[in-house]
Amino acid sequence: MTFGSPLAQQRSRTGRGRAVLAVLFILAALAGGVWYGWKTGWLEVHVSGLVPASPIPSPSASMSQAAAQTTANLAATDAALTAAAAKVSALEQRLAELNQQAVAAAGQATQAEALLVAFAARRAIERGQPLGYLEAQLRVRFGSTQQAAVDRVIAAAQKPVTLPMLSETFEKLSPQLIGGAKSEGTWDWMTRQMSELFVIRRADSPSPTAESRAARVREALAGGRIDIAISEVERMPGKDAATEWLAHARDYANVEHALDQLETAALSFPPTPPVVKPEPAATPAPAPSAAAEPSAPAA
Repeated sequence: MTFGSPLAQQRSRTGRGRAVLAVLFILAALAGGVWYGWKTGWLEVHVSGLVPASPIPSPSASMSQAAAQTTANLAATDAALTAAAAKVSALEQRLAELNQQAVAAAGQATQAEALLVAFAARRAIERGQPLGYLEAQLRVRFGSTQQAAVDRVIAAAQKPVTLPMLSETFEKLSPQLIGGAKSEGTWDWMTRQMSELFVIRRADSPSPTAESRAARVREALAGGRIDIAISEVERMPGKDAATEWLAHARDYANVEHALDQLETAALSFPPTPPVVKPEPAATPAPAPSAAAEPSAPAA
């Protein structure tokens, strides 16, 4: 087998090299032309078949969506504010009711304490015992409104007079009260006796005899009706012998009236305020709905 000469082989390689260079030059020229045309806008490259194009929203649609979102946010905020206002209003109403109940309870406690002080003072007076700490409590509870009654009760406690003492003293004085005064003469005694023999009175009226009056005095003292006992003793023949007894009995009656006055004041002071339910607070007006919102201008 014979091959070409070295010169022929060298020429062949040189021709192929030139062809390759020519092809590369043509490709480079085409690529440069394409790039220049795309850069200057002469050529448009569409790659829709390769990458899916996402739709670009229009300005009007973006504005509508933003307005709808804003309206929804405002509606949610208004609803939350309305619910919070309702809860605050309910709490304020409950607090007002609790405050009224506390004031009423405080008034009732003060009233109960005043009653206890008045009852304790009456118990001490009726037993002839000293008031002790009750004296200060009487001045604190009733000193500003019932000063005279307080002073009378305190003075009576310093010189105690009780119903048993009055009853015992009356029994000692009853013979003198029934028999008449020591200065009564024989004629006066006979006249009084004759007047008591024949008495004209109604069937339902009490007997005016001294013995009957003495019996009624004993009944009145036993029942604590000191006013009736005083009235009967003042009508007895020997009333002059009971001057000191009548003074003590009137003092006891005045103290009883003073104690009644203190108990009445304790029942009526301080007045208990009524529990008034406060009116509920006004609910704030809701914000305008989405229908009232201005719509976005159409494109």
